[in-house]
Amino acid sequence: MTVQPFEPVILATPRLVLRPLREEDAQALFAIRSDEVAMRYFSFPAMTCLSQATDRITRKLLTSTNGQDLICVLELRETGEVLGDCALFHADHQCARAEIGFSLLRRHWRRGYMYEAASALIEHAFSTLQLRRIEADVDPRNAASARLLERLGFVREGLLRERWVVGDEASDSALYGLLSRDRRQSDCRIDRRVVREST
Repeated sequence: MTVQPFEPVILATPRLVLRPLREEDAQALFAIRSDEVAMRYFSFPAMTCLSQATDRITRKLLTSTNGQDLICVLELRETGEVLGDCALFHADHQCARAEIGFSLLRRHWRRGYMYEAASALIEHAFSTLQLRRIEADVDPRNAASARLLERLGFVREGLLRERWVVGDEASDSALYGLLSRDRRQSDCRIDRRVVREST
């Protein structure tokens, strides 16, 4: 089954709005990606200057425009504050699969925001985009991300040893997968009154 290229979308959950990436998100992205603690287990180093965030957004807007990525910026519904992002990327439309990734400002950790956001994006991926499979890879030392993936229904499927090198450190990568037929019904529903295609 071949799926269509991704289209930008706006999703809403009880506490969050997931909306498309914008050029003006550079400062918020830099706040997350320059935090060495938050970036400890990423496959690339923490950012050191705002221009890196600007360049990354430029690249990601291009992959979003061509339908390869679906990048959602997370905003608090009450205040509009940007908390992080959650994305489907490296899509294989012929095989109906994509990878999922996420990042969150450290001061908002352990409040359930990423579970809420990822649940909504996964629901959209399977129900609307008709994906068959979603994959994730995490550093096996990243216990918080592993717990989140497992709570979302992902199954650990393997380990790639010394897959990433960041600085002078080689790290392993734990592979997780979630199939459409295996997913649990999320207790975090998308607000269908707010869901709409972004223009």
